[in-house]
Amino acid sequence: MTNVLIVGASGQIASRAAALLAEADVELTLFARSARRIQHAPDGARVIEGDATDVTALRDAVRGQDVVYANLAGNIDRQAAAIVEAMRTEGVRRLIFITALGIYDEVPGEFGRWNRATIGGSTLDAYARASDVVESSGLDYTVLRPAWLSDADEVSYETTQRDEPFRGTTVSRKSVAALIADIVAHPDTHVDENLGVNKPGTDGDRLVW
Repeated sequence: MTNVLIVGASGQIASRAAALLAEADVELTLFARSARRIQHAPDGARVIEGDATDVTALRDAVRGQDVVYANLAGNIDRQAAAIVEAMRTEGVRRLIFITALGIYDEVPGEFGRWNRATIGGSTLDAYARASDVVESSGLDYTVLRPAWLSDADEVSYETTQRDEPFRGTTVSRKSVAALIADIVAHPDTHVDENLGVNKPGTDGDRLVW
């Protein structure tokens, strides 16, 4: 059985990923600042309330895990550093970490300019710093940079590498969750990769839903 820790488990992608992982041979631990905000926790999941910058709390949660999946916001660079420190200390190597499209100015054209203006340069810079922390960690990481997210009930996605122009404008949360579940099921895939994630055929100067 694979032991998986979800940090930021109250988020919408995380809740979808937890539901998918619960259908597999996975033992789930859900970590969130407020346990009350975790909706529909799968039966049998262990729930931990804590701050994702608290290395001591993270070490307790990380201990004995096979995979850590982090889906966070806010001071994400500090959170990334704390997660990496906890994983190194506890000897856990596999990390899936969600950031955002546009952190490398990899989104081309008018949509790229709109994306940066809408999200904000300081926010994107914080996500970029978090990604740098993960990439320099020495862990077996996968960074995912999803496009703008929809609640469409579909799994349809493609990926781009860090050094490639980002494709598309949107992707469903269900698609990102499915990719995460697939990486957990096949942990040797996408190791040390930084991937943009989008729905095929959604290119444009504005969001294409």
